[in-house]
Amino acid sequence: MTAQAGICAEPNLHAYYLMFDILPGCQPAVRSALAEVPSLWRELAQSYPDAAFSGLVAVGDRAWDTLYPRARPAGLVPFPAQQQGKRTAPETPFDLFFQLRADRLDVAYIAVQRVMALLAGQAELKYERQGFRYLDCRDLTGFVDGTENPQGEHRAEVALLAEGPFAGGSHVHVQHYRHNLVKWQRMSVTSQEDVYGRTKAGNIEYESEQKPSTAHTKRTSLKDEAGNSMEILRQSMPWGSASEQGLVFISCCNTPLHFTRMLDNMFQADPAGHFDHLTLFTQAETGSAFFAPAQEWLERQGE
Repeated sequence: MTAQAGICAEPNLHAYYLMFDILPGCQPAVRSALAEVPSLWRELAQSYPDAAFSGLVAVGDRAWDTLYPRARPAGLVPFPAQQQGKRTAPETPFDLFFQLRADRLDVAYIAVQRVMALLAGQAELKYERQGFRYLDCRDLTGFVDGTENPQGEHRAEVALLAEGPFAGGSHVHVQHYRHNLVKWQRMSVTSQEDVYGRTKAGNIEYESEQKPSTAHTKRTSLKDEAGNSMEILRQSMPWGSASEQGLVFISCCNTPLHFTRMLDNMFQADPAGHFDHLTLFTQAETGSAFFAPAQEWLERQGE
């Protein structure tokens, strides 16, 4: 099975993110429209070879059964919402998620217009956001984002199901974060580095014994019962305007369990009361669970 290129794509300069809800009774038409998506991705990549375009469409957990009733990915479950006082990660389900990335903004926008035309009269656009590369793939907090990402062929090993009817597919979790950069920038660089557990300028991770128990890298670097790293492939990008900034966080993985454990460890305090202090400076405003099927699954309409 052939994975959608956007799942494992290397970082781009620009992105658009779109989320839709399917209009009542339009599931058959949307299923047919999604069957055209793989050819659309190929057409855009071939028409603009200098843009390094990649596309990704994923189906939400609540919409899956009405679109593809014959089979469902075993791990496709609702987004694992979190609430700890004012620190929250809400669940906001959507039916469809599109990630459109390119090294040319105009090509990414052409992809947006093609998707909008494809779903016209069949689905309602509920969310859109433009993402961009900031410096050397840094978050707007100034720290490199995705340092722990798998590299090379290991990207596919982490992100894609390897076998079964959904081989080539990926569990996708998406969150829209809004940063409090005023509060963040009041802190010294050393304090910021302690929040991440990594140096800011050089992107050098602290030694394990030097990391605060509240450091983001400590709270999200997890191992399973067998001692294996619980990895995800992050495809996140910053967003921003003059008055507000944040991150569109995207996790792709062959299982939803790794993301769920990471999010839980960020928000839930351990017995000593430690939690991820990065959550004091950014607020998740959306949280959605999707599955991105292989190209053949889309083209066959789940048959």
